[in-house]
Amino acid sequence: MSTYTPVDNRKVTTQRFAEMKAAGEKIAMLTSYDYTMARLVDEAGMDAILVGDSAANVMAGYETTLPITLDEMIYHCRCVVRGVKRAMVVCDMPFGSYQGNPQVGLASAIRIMKEGGAQAVKLEGGREIIDTVRLILGAGIPVMAHLGLTPQSINSFGNYNVRARAEAEAERLVEDALMLEDAGCYALVLEKVPSALARLVTEKLTRCATIGIGAGPDTDGQVLVVQDMLGMNSGFKPKFLRRYADLAAVINEAVGSYVADVKASAFPTPEEAY
Repeated sequence: MSTYTPVDNRKVTTQRFAEMKAAGEKIAMLTSYDYTMARLVDEAGMDAILVGDSAANVMAGYETTLPITLDEMIYHCRCVVRGVKRAMVVCDMPFGSYQGNPQVGLASAIRIMKEGGAQAVKLEGGREIIDTVRLILGAGIPVMAHLGLTPQSINSFGNYNVRARAEAEAERLVEDALMLEDAGCYALVLEKVPSALARLVTEKLTRCATIGIGAGPDTDGQVLVVQDMLGMNSGFKPKFLRRYADLAAVINEAVGSYVADVKASAFPTPEEAY
């Protein structure tokens, strides 16, 4: 298994994102939700850590991302920030914290920055939230956008299938991407869209870096949920997911060994006692 050492140890910022896009250097991003995992991910050379609303699924056990609250996202963000030195920390704005009212969105973003310690916020959607995006950017808060499959809209979509296969939806996505770049977004997540469309959007955006998840190899970077790529969620097997470990098996074996040792009075030994 190969390891990676960053050639540039500077703290990753929006400017560094722009530099990597311009240089053709791929951007690596993973999620994290707690101090311990964030510290390990950061030390491995990660460029950006997303405190995703996927915490609703992998940390709290909800079926969708919708139930997680702003207060809960701020808590997870604070935990992550304490463990990170180099990576840029981006925090998802949860469902209900920005839709429909730009002023509410701005207030939510300010709380994430002040209380959570994030360096940027991420919002799902295009033209329907553009006023909120502009207001947040106007307050000096960097915004990462998110198009394609937007999980907060799952009840509207009705499924988690690939988005923008149809020409009309693909054209709308391209228009929204350009609108978000023009507003000042520094990055854009493209989730579960055809590879050719993701490549087209990446080529059209000159300043805004694209981060793919299920969007093929031609985006400026990639993101995965850390529990998924570490094999901790054995039942989740989408086509785009590559597992880099099987921690579910490792943890199960370790915990089972601990239980067996305790039951057999094999732990602790005299050497492990005071």
